[in-house]
Amino acid sequence: MRRYRSARRDPELAVLEGFHALKHALRFGAEVTDAAASDPAGLERLTAELAPDLASSLSAHATPVGEEVVAELVPQAPRTGVVAIARRPAVDPAAAVADERAAPLVLLEDPRTMGNMGACVRVAAAADAAGVLTTGENDPWHPDALRGAAGLHFALPVAAIEELPASDRPLVAIDPGGGDLHPHELPARAVLAFGSERYGLSDGLLERADARLGIPMREGVSSLNLATSVAAVLFSQRL
Repeated sequence: MRRYRSARRDPELAVLEGFHALKHALRFGAEVTDAAASDPAGLERLTAELAPDLASSLSAHATPVGEEVVAELVPQAPRTGVVAIARRPAVDPAAAVADERAAPLVLLEDPRTMGNMGACVRVAAAADAAGVLTTGENDPWHPDALRGAAGLHFALPVAAIEELPASDRPLVAIDPGGGDLHPHELPARAVLAFGSERYGLSDGLLERADARLGIPMREGVSSLNLATSVAAVLFSQRL
């Protein structure tokens, strides 16, 4: 129990809550140091159905424990009864920015809600983005963010930064005051900057932006959830 409690505060570790979080972490190369499952038979069934490629590694990592133990290991026991600890990968934000693939990079400016941060990571991983960088005080690897991402932090670079590294990527601000978003207007390697639902992007970042684009919405609707905005922009580019 002490290991899991200390891991939640350890900047070198990641706490994975639920079958899908452990599944994705292993699938994308995470080094899992500890895992527990309150329903080993259920874990085997889920693995056979949803992750047959991980049949040997999932069962090998999980130690059978009682439901009451899982409930003590994490504040919110996952329905699948699986929890784990993995080492965070070393992430170089400059290398993520320098990625030469025709893939956008997501920048979240001072995001406030951990679950929303995680949902953004999940969307970015699904869209094969070059990475997710965040500013502000909140740790994008917080256990609540990892839960929201279903462990997909291991699928792409995710890191907190103080300032966006210099690069040849155009900076595109997703802002309600910008022109309507048209996917063909988005450069393939753009840094797509998103602000919080309440405050939007800072004046400083808006001034630095090479372009401002807004998501067309029905009149009277003021904003979208952060993760929904990220999904709309990333997947509009893939259509």
